[in-house]
Amino acid sequence: MTAQNSATHTTTVAVSGGGTGSTTPARTGSARGGTFLAALGVTAFSLTFPATAWGLEGFGPWSLVAVRSVLAALVAGAALLVLRIPVPARRHWAGLAVVGGGVVLGFPMLTTLALQTSTTSHAAVVVGLLPLTTAALSALRTRARPSRAFWAAALAGAAVVIAFTVRQSGGALSTGDLFLFGALLVCAAGYTEGGRLAREMPGWQVIGWALVLCLPLAVPVAALALSVEPVRFTAHSVAGLLWVAIGSQFLGLVVWYRGMAEIGVSKASQIQLAQPLLTLVWSVSLLGEHLSPAAPLAAAGVLVCIAVTQRART
Repeated sequence: MTAQNSATHTTTVAVSGGGTGSTTPARTGSARGGTFLAALGVTAFSLTFPATAWGLEGFGPWSLVAVRSVLAALVAGAALLVLRIPVPARRHWAGLAVVGGGVVLGFPMLTTLALQTSTTSHAAVVVGLLPLTTAALSALRTRARPSRAFWAAALAGAAVVIAFTVRQSGGALSTGDLFLFGALLVCAAGYTEGGRLAREMPGWQVIGWALVLCLPLAVPVAALALSVEPVRFTAHSVAGLLWVAIGSQFLGLVVWYRGMAEIGVSKASQIQLAQPLLTLVWSVSLLGEHLSPAAPLAAAGVLVCIAVTQRART
Protein backbone atom coordinates (compact mmCIF):
# COMPACT_ATOMS: atom_id res chain seq x y z
CA MET A 1 0.00 0.00 0.00
CA THR A 2 1.48 3.33 -1.02
CA ALA A 3 1.99 6.17 1.42
CA GLN A 4 -0.18 8.74 -0.27
CA ASN A 5 -2.43 11.29 1.33
CA SER A 6 -5.81 9.79 2.11
CA ALA A 7 -7.55 12.71 0.44
CA THR A 8 -6.27 11.47 -2.92
CA HIS A 9 -7.65 7.97 -2.58
CA THR A 10 -10.86 8.45 -0.59
CA THR A 11 -14.10 9.95 -1.80
CA THR A 12 -15.07 12.30 1.01
CA VAL A 13 -16.98 9.69 2.96
CA ALA A 14 -18.21 10.58 6.43
CA VAL A 15 -16.67 8.60 9.26
CA SER A 16 -20.09 7.34 10.21
CA GLY A 17 -20.54 5.78 6.77
CA GLY A 18 -23.15 6.20 4.10
CA GLY A 19 -23.66 9.08 1.76
CA THR A 20 -26.09 11.78 0.74
CA GLY A 21 -27.22 12.75 -2.71
CA SER A 22 -26.65 10.78 -5.90
CA THR A 23 -24.07 8.04 -6.21
CA THR A 24 -21.37 8.70 -8.79
CA PRO A 25 -19.23 6.01 -10.44
CA ALA A 26 -16.23 7.23 -8.43
CA ARG A 27 -18.15 6.84 -5.18
CA THR A 28 -19.35 3.39 -6.21
CA GLY A 29 -15.81 2.27 -6.99
CA SER A 30 -14.51 3.76 -3.75
CA ALA A 31 -17.23 2.03 -1.73
CA ARG A 32 -16.55 -1.34 -3.38
CA GLY A 33 -12.82 -0.99 -2.84
CA GLY A 34 -13.34 0.02 0.79
CA THR A 35 -15.68 -2.90 1.38
CA PHE A 36 -13.14 -5.30 -0.14
CA LEU A 37 -10.31 -3.93 2.02
CA ALA A 38 -12.42 -4.08 5.17
CA ALA A 39 -13.34 -7.68 4.32
CA LEU A 40 -9.65 -8.56 3.95
CA GLY A 41 -9.04 -7.07 7.39
CA VAL A 42 -11.87 -9.12 8.88
CA THR A 43 -10.45 -12.28 7.31
CA ALA A 44 -7.07 -11.55 8.87
CA PHE A 45 -8.68 -10.83 12.25
CA SER A 46 -10.73 -14.05 12.12
CA LEU A 47 -7.49 -16.01 12.37
CA THR A 48 -6.32 -14.13 15.46
CA PHE A 49 -7.96 -16.30 18.12
CA PRO A 50 -6.86 -19.66 16.61
CA ALA A 51 -3.35 -18.23 16.09
CA THR A 52 -3.31 -17.00 19.69
CA ALA A 53 -4.32 -20.47 20.88
CA TRP A 54 -1.38 -21.85 18.91
CA GLY A 55 0.94 -19.21 20.35
CA LEU A 56 -0.11 -20.06 23.89
CA GLU A 57 1.18 -23.61 23.31
CA GLY A 58 4.74 -22.27 23.59
CA PHE A 59 4.52 -18.80 25.12
CA GLY A 60 3.02 -17.30 28.26
CA PRO A 61 0.23 -14.72 27.79
CA TRP A 62 2.40 -11.70 28.63
CA SER A 63 5.29 -12.93 26.49
CA LEU A 64 3.03 -13.60 23.51
CA VAL A 65 1.40 -10.17 23.57
CA ALA A 66 4.58 -8.20 24.24
CA VAL A 67 6.66 -10.03 21.63
CA ARG A 68 3.92 -9.72 18.99
CA SER A 69 3.79 -5.97 19.64
CA VAL A 70 7.58 -5.66 19.35
CA LEU A 71 7.73 -7.64 16.10
CA ALA A 72 4.85 -5.71 14.55
CA ALA A 73 6.38 -2.38 15.64
CA LEU A 74 9.73 -3.30 14.08
CA VAL A 75 8.05 -4.12 10.76
CA ALA A 76 5.96 -0.94 10.88
CA GLY A 77 8.92 1.18 11.94
CA ALA A 78 11.06 -0.18 9.12
CA ALA A 79 8.36 0.64 6.57
CA LEU A 80 7.97 4.17 7.94
CA LEU A 81 11.73 4.67 7.89
CA VAL A 82 12.34 3.28 4.40
CA LEU A 83 9.53 5.37 2.93
CA ARG A 84 10.68 8.43 4.90
CA ILE A 85 7.25 9.11 6.31
CA PRO A 86 7.24 12.35 8.34
CA VAL A 87 6.29 12.28 12.00
CA PRO A 88 2.55 12.95 12.47
CA ALA A 89 1.38 16.38 13.55
CA ARG A 90 1.06 16.97 17.26
CA ARG A 91 -2.74 16.99 17.04
CA HIS A 92 -2.70 13.34 15.92
CA TRP A 93 -0.73 11.88 18.82
CA ALA A 94 -3.63 11.71 21.28
CA GLY A 95 -5.67 9.71 18.77
CA LEU A 96 -2.70 7.45 18.03
CA ALA A 97 -2.35 6.81 21.77
CA VAL A 98 -5.99 5.67 21.87
CA VAL A 99 -5.35 3.35 18.91
CA GLY A 100 -2.21 1.98 20.57
CA GLY A 101 -3.84 1.46 23.95
CA GLY A 102 -6.93 -0.17 22.51
CA VAL A 103 -5.80 -2.14 19.45
CA VAL A 104 -2.05 -2.70 19.95
CA LEU A 105 -1.98 -3.47 23.69
CA GLY A 106 -5.42 -3.64 25.31
CA PHE A 107 -7.35 -5.98 23.03
CA PRO A 108 -4.51 -8.49 22.47
CA MET A 109 -3.68 -8.66 26.18
CA LEU A 110 -7.25 -9.04 27.42
CA THR A 111 -8.24 -11.62 24.80
CA THR A 112 -5.05 -13.61 25.34
CA LEU A 113 -5.78 -13.76 29.08
CA ALA A 114 -9.35 -14.80 28.28
CA LEU A 115 -8.21 -17.60 25.97
CA GLN A 116 -6.40 -19.23 28.86
CA THR A 117 -9.78 -20.25 30.27
CA SER A 118 -12.13 -19.84 27.28
CA THR A 119 -12.36 -21.66 23.97
CA THR A 120 -11.96 -19.70 20.77
CA SER A 121 -15.66 -20.16 20.00
CA HIS A 122 -16.62 -18.66 23.35
CA ALA A 123 -14.18 -15.78 22.88
CA ALA A 124 -15.82 -15.06 19.53
CA VAL A 125 -18.75 -13.59 21.50
CA VAL A 126 -16.74 -10.41 21.96
CA VAL A 127 -16.20 -10.12 18.22
CA GLY A 128 -19.92 -10.56 17.67
CA LEU A 129 -20.57 -7.54 19.90
CA LEU A 130 -17.70 -5.46 18.52
CA PRO A 131 -19.42 -4.10 15.36
CA LEU A 132 -22.36 -2.75 17.34
CA THR A 133 -20.10 -1.25 20.00
CA THR A 134 -17.86 0.32 17.37
CA ALA A 135 -20.84 1.82 15.55
CA ALA A 136 -22.22 3.22 18.81
CA LEU A 137 -18.91 4.78 19.84
CA SER A 138 -18.43 6.15 16.34
CA ALA A 139 -21.84 7.79 16.42
CA LEU A 140 -21.03 9.38 19.78
CA ARG A 141 -17.56 10.44 18.66
CA THR A 142 -18.68 12.03 15.39
CA ARG A 143 -22.21 13.07 16.47
CA ALA A 144 -23.56 11.10 13.53
CA ARG A 145 -27.06 9.65 13.43
CA PRO A 146 -27.23 6.34 11.55
CA SER A 147 -30.65 5.47 10.19
CA ARG A 148 -33.16 3.27 12.00
CA ALA A 149 -32.74 0.60 9.34
CA PHE A 150 -28.99 0.60 9.99
CA TRP A 151 -29.42 0.17 13.73
CA ALA A 152 -32.13 -2.47 13.32
CA ALA A 153 -29.92 -4.54 11.03
CA ALA A 154 -26.89 -4.04 13.30
CA LEU A 155 -28.83 -5.16 16.38
CA ALA A 156 -30.28 -8.14 14.51
CA GLY A 157 -26.85 -9.18 13.27
CA ALA A 158 -25.35 -8.85 16.73
CA ALA A 159 -28.21 -10.91 18.18
CA VAL A 160 -27.66 -13.67 15.62
CA VAL A 161 -23.92 -13.78 16.30
CA ILE A 162 -24.33 -13.72 20.08
CA ALA A 163 -26.99 -16.45 20.05
CA PHE A 164 -24.87 -18.65 17.82
CA THR A 165 -21.58 -18.22 19.66
CA VAL A 166 -23.15 -18.59 23.11
CA ARG A 167 -24.95 -21.73 21.97
CA GLN A 168 -21.71 -22.98 20.44
CA SER A 169 -19.91 -22.53 23.76
CA GLY A 170 -22.65 -24.20 25.78
CA GLY A 171 -24.08 -20.99 27.22
CA ALA A 172 -21.81 -21.04 30.25
CA LEU A 173 -19.95 -17.95 31.43
CA SER A 174 -16.25 -18.39 32.02
CA THR A 175 -13.87 -16.50 34.26
CA GLY A 176 -12.51 -14.85 31.14
CA ASP A 177 -15.75 -13.01 30.37
CA LEU A 178 -14.65 -9.83 32.16
CA PHE A 179 -11.49 -9.83 30.05
CA LEU A 180 -13.60 -10.27 26.92
CA PHE A 181 -15.96 -7.41 27.71
CA GLY A 182 -13.02 -5.17 28.59
CA ALA A 183 -11.39 -6.10 25.28
CA LEU A 184 -14.63 -5.24 23.49
CA LEU A 185 -14.66 -1.68 24.85
CA VAL A 186 -10.99 -0.83 24.32
CA CYS A 187 -10.94 -2.29 20.79
CA ALA A 188 -14.07 -0.39 19.76
CA ALA A 189 -12.45 2.83 20.99
CA GLY A 190 -9.29 2.05 19.03
CA TYR A 191 -11.22 1.24 15.85
CA THR A 192 -13.29 4.41 16.12
CA GLU A 193 -10.30 6.68 16.63
CA GLY A 194 -8.27 4.84 14.02
CA GLY A 195 -11.06 5.20 11.48
CA ARG A 196 -11.17 8.94 12.12
CA LEU A 197 -7.40 9.30 11.75
CA ALA A 198 -7.44 7.19 8.56
CA ARG A 199 -9.33 10.02 6.87
CA GLU A 200 -6.38 12.34 7.51
CA MET A 201 -3.47 9.97 6.87
CA PRO A 202 -3.14 6.58 5.12
CA GLY A 203 -4.46 3.72 7.26
CA TRP A 204 -1.14 1.88 7.36
CA GLN A 205 0.49 4.96 8.87
CA VAL A 206 -2.17 5.09 11.59
CA ILE A 207 -1.42 1.59 12.84
CA GLY A 208 2.30 1.97 12.05
CA TRP A 209 2.74 5.02 14.27
CA ALA A 210 0.52 3.52 16.96
CA LEU A 211 2.78 0.44 17.04
CA VAL A 212 5.92 2.56 17.19
CA LEU A 213 4.38 4.63 19.98
CA CYS A 214 3.87 1.47 22.06
CA LEU A 215 7.39 0.10 21.40
CA PRO A 216 9.09 1.74 24.44
CA LEU A 217 6.59 -0.06 26.67
CA ALA A 218 6.49 -3.34 24.76
CA VAL A 219 10.28 -3.94 24.75
CA PRO A 220 10.85 -3.98 28.55
CA VAL A 221 7.63 -5.94 29.12
CA ALA A 222 8.74 -8.52 26.54
CA ALA A 223 12.18 -8.82 28.16
CA LEU A 224 10.67 -9.27 31.62
CA ALA A 225 7.97 -11.70 30.50
CA LEU A 226 10.41 -13.88 28.55
CA SER A 227 12.63 -14.13 31.63
CA VAL A 228 9.75 -15.21 33.85
CA GLU A 229 7.38 -17.23 31.68
CA PRO A 230 8.49 -20.54 30.13
CA VAL A 231 9.05 -20.56 26.37
CA ARG A 232 8.76 -23.62 24.14
CA PHE A 233 9.39 -23.22 20.42
CA THR A 234 7.12 -25.42 18.32
CA ALA A 235 5.79 -25.14 14.79
CA HIS A 236 2.40 -24.07 16.17
CA SER A 237 3.70 -21.55 18.69
CA VAL A 238 6.04 -19.86 16.20
CA ALA A 239 3.42 -19.79 13.43
CA GLY A 240 0.83 -18.40 15.85
CA LEU A 241 3.21 -15.69 17.06
CA LEU A 242 4.17 -14.64 13.53
CA TRP A 243 0.56 -14.44 12.40
CA VAL A 244 -0.72 -12.38 15.32
CA ALA A 245 2.32 -10.07 15.01
CA ILE A 246 2.47 -9.56 11.24
CA GLY A 247 -0.89 -10.73 9.90
CA SER A 248 -3.30 -9.50 12.58
CA GLN A 249 -1.38 -6.72 14.30
CA PHE A 250 -0.03 -4.96 11.21
CA LEU A 251 -1.21 -6.10 7.76
CA GLY A 252 -4.79 -6.77 8.85
CA LEU A 253 -5.08 -3.39 10.53
CA VAL A 254 -3.54 -1.65 7.49
CA VAL A 255 -6.30 -2.78 5.14
CA TRP A 256 -8.95 -2.47 7.86
CA TYR A 257 -8.26 1.20 8.56
CA ARG A 258 -8.02 1.95 4.84
CA GLY A 259 -11.38 0.27 4.33
CA MET A 260 -12.92 2.27 7.17
CA ALA A 261 -11.63 5.49 5.62
CA GLU A 262 -13.37 4.57 2.36
CA ILE A 263 -16.81 3.47 3.59
CA GLY A 264 -17.00 4.82 7.16
CA VAL A 265 -16.55 3.25 10.59
CA SER A 266 -20.18 2.22 11.10
CA LYS A 267 -20.57 0.36 7.82
CA ALA A 268 -17.13 -1.22 7.98
CA SER A 269 -17.82 -2.42 11.51
CA GLN A 270 -20.88 -4.34 10.33
CA ILE A 271 -18.75 -6.40 7.94
CA GLN A 272 -17.07 -7.66 11.08
CA LEU A 273 -20.28 -9.49 11.96
CA ALA A 274 -18.92 -12.28 9.77
CA GLN A 275 -15.73 -12.56 11.83
CA PRO A 276 -17.00 -14.93 14.58
CA LEU A 277 -18.31 -17.36 11.98
CA LEU A 278 -15.00 -17.29 10.12
CA THR A 279 -13.21 -17.81 13.42
CA LEU A 280 -15.32 -20.89 14.09
CA VAL A 281 -14.42 -22.26 10.66
CA TRP A 282 -10.71 -21.81 11.44
CA SER A 283 -11.26 -23.30 14.90
CA VAL A 284 -12.61 -26.47 13.31
CA SER A 285 -9.93 -26.75 10.63
CA LEU A 286 -6.93 -25.65 12.70
CA LEU A 287 -7.84 -26.55 16.29
CA GLY A 288 -10.21 -29.46 15.77
CA GLU A 289 -13.11 -27.87 17.64
CA HIS A 290 -16.64 -29.16 16.93
CA LEU A 291 -18.85 -26.92 14.78
CA SER A 292 -22.58 -26.75 15.49
CA PRO A 293 -25.02 -27.72 12.70
CA ALA A 294 -26.60 -24.27 13.21
CA ALA A 295 -23.61 -22.61 11.54
CA PRO A 296 -25.11 -22.39 8.02
CA LEU A 297 -28.28 -20.76 9.34
CA ALA A 298 -26.29 -18.29 11.43
CA ALA A 299 -24.06 -17.51 8.47
CA ALA A 300 -27.08 -16.80 6.25
CA GLY A 301 -28.62 -14.53 8.88
CA VAL A 302 -25.41 -12.57 9.31
CA LEU A 303 -24.95 -12.12 5.58
CA VAL A 304 -28.48 -10.71 5.29
CA CYS A 305 -27.78 -8.24 8.09
CA ILE A 306 -24.50 -7.18 6.50
CA ALA A 307 -26.27 -6.58 3.17
CA VAL A 308 -28.88 -4.38 4.88
CA THR A 309 -26.32 -2.29 6.78
CA GLN A 310 -24.28 -1.74 3.63
CA ARG A 311 -27.32 -0.37 1.79
CA ALA A 312 -28.85 1.61 4.66
CA ARG A 313 -28.34 5.35 4.45
CA THR A 314 -27.04 7.23 7.49
